This record gives sequence, C-alpha cells and structure tokens, in this order.
Amino acid sequence: MDTILNALNAVLDIFRLGFNQVNAVLGLIIALIASFQLSAWKKLWEMALAALAFHIVALMLAPAIDHGAAIRLPALTEPVTWRNWLAIYVGYVVLIALFYFLRTRLLKPAAAHH
Repeated sequence: MDTILNALNAVLDIFRLGFNQVNAVLGLIIALIASFQLSAWKKLWEMALAALAFHIVALMLAPAIDHGAAIRLPALTEPVTWRNWLAIYVGYVVLIALFYFLRTRLLKPAAAHH
C-alpha cells in the first residue's frame, strides 16, 4: 500500500510542479495562445508539446534579450531538467485544455440566420 501511495504522491508532485511552472505570466500567455491555435481535442497533446518547446526557447532567450547575456542551453544530461519539462508539459496540457474548453463554450460563433 505504501508503494501505491508513494507512486500516487510522485504523480501529484509532477502536476503541482507543472502547474506552478506554467502558472507564471509567460506560461499563461503561451497556454492562452496555444488554446486559440488548438483546432480539436485530439491535437491537445501536440499543442502542449509545442507550448513546452516555445517555453524552453523563451527561457533560453530571456537573459540574452533582457541583459545581453549569452544564450545557454539547458542541462540535457540532468534528470532534473527532464523531470521539470515533464511537469511543465503536464501543466500545459491542463491549462490549454481548460482554456480551450472555455473558448469553445463561451465564444461559440453565432448561428447563421436564414
């Protein structure tokens, strides 16, 4: 039973970390734009992956744009980097799905009048 609880807790930690990472202004803007680019629910996973890629590039370029610092690649050999990216991806899946749901329910096009 402890093994199941530990595994469940690890999954919940990924959701918490991912949502906290995406909850920043950059993440919210990316998720909002991605939700308007999303054309169907089946494309959600691909859109979240594209949002993650854009997020990573934006974080790499931000110091160069803000302070003229050198562009640094993420530590691809570090497991913590991949774990963080997985968490951010999950956060994007949740937020893009939420924004897409709201967009499709609240911004329905008016029915054509004949």
